Amino acid sequence: MTRSRKLPARYGALVTPLILSGLMTLIVSGISTLRVLGPTPAFLQSWPGAWGLTWLIAFPVLLLALPMARRLTAMLVAPAG
Repeated sequence: MTRSRKLPARYGALVTPLILSGLMTLIVSGISTLRVLGPTPAFLQSWPGAWGLTWLIAFPVLLLALPMARRLTAMLVAPAG
């Protein structure tokens, strides 16, 4: 059995928002595009472009917003233990 190579731990701060923004924009752009175009062939043609554009915007915004969201969470939620 071969072991897959993993990124060093220091990249976790970038990989998590990359995956999160990708999944969120996939879902939201899909819902928005489906709502506008309906379940048509045009939907399948338009969704990848809509997703790419929203992901391009969402990833850097998430990188900037994540520290603020963590601070707000710390203000609202008691620490474990």
